[in-house]
Amino acid sequence: MRVDLFDFDLPNDRIALRPVRPRDAARMLLVEGQQISDLQVLDLPSVLRPGDVLVFNDTRVIPAQLEGRRGEASIGATLHKREDLRSWWAFVRNAKRVRDGDLIEFGGDVRASALQRDESGAILLRFQGDEPVEVLLERAGRMPLPPYIASKREADVADREDYQTIFAQQEGAVAAPTAALHFTDRLLAMLDERGVERETLTLHVGAGTFLPVKADDTANHKMHSEWGRIDEATADRLNRVRADGGRLIAVGTTSLRLLESATSEDGIIRPFEGDTAIFITPGYRFRAIDGLMTNFHLPKSTLFMLVSALMGLDRMKAAYDHAIAGKYRFYSYGDASLLLPA
Repeated sequence: MRVDLFDFDLPNDRIALRPVRPRDAARMLLVEGQQISDLQVLDLPSVLRPGDVLVFNDTRVIPAQLEGRRGEASIGATLHKREDLRSWWAFVRNAKRVRDGDLIEFGGDVRASALQRDESGAILLRFQGDEPVEVLLERAGRMPLPPYIASKREADVADREDYQTIFAQQEGAVAAPTAALHFTDRLLAMLDERGVERETLTLHVGAGTFLPVKADDTANHKMHSEWGRIDEATADRLNRVRADGGRLIAVGTTSLRLLESATSEDGIIRPFEGDTAIFITPGYRFRAIDGLMTNFHLPKSTLFMLVSALMGLDRMKAAYDHAIAGKYRFYSYGDASLLLPA
């Protein structure tokens, strides 16, 4: 499909630079079949049914944004995918000043050698020393805010908490599963009372999620792979829910992509561990999920393509027109939508 079909006019001031407080005070646009309704995130329990299951991503964002020097050259690096215990692929600013074998100094006694480049231009960095890379990043790194926020303000101390969900357990993401940022202990208690269950899986979100689609046709866009895991016990529980008539609602496109990657043609969710580069566009037949809670996405992004595949392009353009006119807040720190196809 032509990428320009997914374009729309988004005023710059609709991109949220900070989250609302408390987190569950955000607005929520309900798109249910052909119906569009203006709600609050706290209305979620009343919309869902007893026996439904919300599926969360328990990945934890690491401070993966680094600033350093190679000689006299200023070098910026955003880690996006782990290669092994000491090596990460990174998108590098001023990459033309870095050659294979060069040592980059990131401050705080944190150093990494450039090993090689891939076809996209990303550089494989190997961190020196014996300390775990996560410890080094805590010392030298910053939270990797999306470029649409980082271009307007620097990451600060508040982002260490704001850009982390309450489910965050497994370190390895360089972007938050932002739909889950809206959840609080208060909201979870309300969901428990309603009889809505929850499960977790792990997908380490990569910085590739922020990359623009440069191709003119979706068939020519290559997704960056991300590592995920669904264990056997979780897969069995999810399959039982569906067999009993419950709905699986993915909280975030990251949970959705992993569930769809792990589900076979017969609709059975299998245990999964490994990389996925699934790219969902209109025409895709969903196998695992019955709905999606997600934030609002940017024009011509792979995530707007995904929600258009779920609900239909015309329906999502109408919903986004409604959201823009209603001054909903977009992207990572913005408001939520709940998408329930007919």
